This record gives sequence, C-alpha cells and structure tokens, in this order.
Amino acid sequence: MKEEIEELWSEVRELSLGNSGRVERLESPPTSLQFLRNFINPNKPCIISNAITHWPALSSWTHPSYLSQTLSSSTVSLHLTPTGAADALAPHPSTSLCFASAHVQHVPFTDALNLISSSHPSKFVAYAQQQNDCFRSEYSSLAGDCDPHIGWATEAFGAQPEAVNLWIGTQQSQTSFHKDHYENLYAVVTGEKHFLLLPPTDVHRLYIRDYPAATYKYSWDTGEFDLELEKPTRYVPWCSVDPYPSRETLDDEISKFPLYFNGPRPFECTVKAGEVLYLPSMWFHHVRQGSDDGGLTIAVNYWYDMQFDIKYAYFNFLQSIHYRSPPSPLMHEKLSEEIDTGAEDDYDTR
Repeated sequence: MKEEIEELWSEVRELSLGNSGRVERLESPPTSLQFLRNFINPNKPCIISNAITHWPALSSWTHPSYLSQTLSSSTVSLHLTPTGAADALAPHPSTSLCFASAHVQHVPFTDALNLISSSHPSKFVAYAQQQNDCFRSEYSSLAGDCDPHIGWATEAFGAQPEAVNLWIGTQQSQTSFHKDHYENLYAVVTGEKHFLLLPPTDVHRLYIRDYPAATYKYSWDTGEFDLELEKPTRYVPWCSVDPYPSRETLDDEISKFPLYFNGPRPFECTVKAGEVLYLPSMWFHHVRQGSDDGGLTIAVNYWYDMQFDIKYAYFNFLQSIHYRSPPSPLMHEKLSEEIDTGAEDDYDTR
C-alpha cells in the first residue's frame, strides 16, 4: 500500500502542475470553457493576471483614508489573537493542543483599521477575516469598487458565488494548513499573499486529527488573552503540521510528522496585487502575507459551491486509509539549511 499511495502523490502532482512543478500563470482571463476544461475539471490551480485591472479598488484601497471615509458608518467584525494565527492549533493548560478561534470584537471600521495597522505579537494581532459573505454585508459600502462576481468563473461553475469575503490584515497574520469545500477565486488588491499548496490526495501528510475547540477571550482592561475550551466539548478535525518549524522544534516536528517532511515539497506561489488565484476545492493551503507600502494586505475572495462528485468520493476513500512512513534524515538536513539561510521566505514569483 505504501508504494501505491506514494505513486498516487507523484501522479497527481504531475497531472496538476505538469513537469514544471509550478502553478500555471495566465496572462489574461480564460474563457469559461477554457477555465472549465483546463482547470475546474482537472482540479488544477492557476494564477490569472489582468482579470481585475478594471477594479477601482486597485487604486482607491491603497489609501486608508478612502477606506475610513467610505466605511465611516460601518461596524465590522475584528478578529484578535496573541500571535496572528487564528483558526489554528495552540497549547492549552488542560490539554496538549486545542483548535483556537480568534476573539471577535465588533467595532467601528475606523477603529478596526487602526488596530490592524498597529498589530504586534507583543500585544495582539488584529485581522479582518470574518468570512460568511462579509463583503456583501459588513463591507457593502465598498461594493462598487469590485465586481459582484467573476464572470467567466460564474459561467463555468454554473452558479453565482455562495459568499464573497474581504480580508484586511498585515504580515503578522497567517493561516494554518486547511482545506475548504468551495471553489475559491482569491483576488489580491494590495500587498501579496504567499501560498503553500498540496493537492487533496496528500491528505495523509497533514495528519488531520480531532482537537478540542477553544476561543480566545481578550481583556481590554488587562491586555491579556485567555483561551477557553468550549463547553460541552466540541472537536474540530484540523491539520497538525506547521510547515515552518523553528530550529529548536525541527527534530520534534520531523519525528511527529514524517509523511509531510519526507514527501514532495508543497507547491509555492505568490499572488500579487491585481492577480487572482484559482484555488480548487479540497486543496490544502497555508497562507502568509506581504504588506503594501502602507503596511496592509487586502484581498477579496469568491467562494463557489463545489460539486460533490466522484472526486469527493475518491478523497473520502483515500482519507479512510491508514498510512505511515519512517522519518528521513535527508529532509532534516534540507530544512536545517533553509532555516540557516532564511530560504523559507523565498517564494516562487514567476
């Protein structure tokens, strides 16, 4: 079984990204038929340039004053964490690890923007990441600055987006490895987004386990966080792997998660302002950010319902198979070199 699963990893990588091993870049938007045939059906990511160049947001959102003025009467959901890692694993005194959600504070947008801009892990990290169709609710005053949907994608999917979300943060915020049951068109307006991507067939390599759910509670009086477990206990299946371990934790991480550190490297790509990433449903992704000159990273994403077809059945079957492999000293040496040289911060931008 070991050889068959590893062969599957290799075959899917080749089918998804070909011999180059890079996420394909399109210099112009595809037709709906091209998008359906070349990317949706094969479940293949791509980056599209020149698809949103007509958006007023690309120029106006680089000015915080414009955002503050346009949203002056809006109250938004602001997510606070001690480190910038929301919806991620965190240690808890009564259990080794838990799935920690952010403290959510409803504040006037101008206050939210000030808190985001002043974020620092020594205090807290603020991130506007409400999801749940927040762009068409909390941020509806900005609707005229973007398209309500991506036309060629909407035609290819045969439906309007289920949700449109706005993300405003700084380089302090990151998103841990996870997957979504949506087809995702992710448009970066300012700054950059740095993605690590793994296809659904690499599910074993991310060690999805059930963790007790918890929520950060932030005290504005003391400036301290408490992490409270939910009652009654609820468990969340989540990826266990941190793709950027420190030198101090490297040996332990490789020992605990050999399938990830042994196997093929994740695909890396950088999505710059004005570009759109098509992230197919069920693909695992880890996201970090690079800020614009004003210190912000802003993006809009469109979630389209995925088709629960035979690919979904294949994924569930594969996930049910138990699979293990021994650690690899070669990967240890490679990661050690990257930590020493800072190579983990170098992203493929071609």
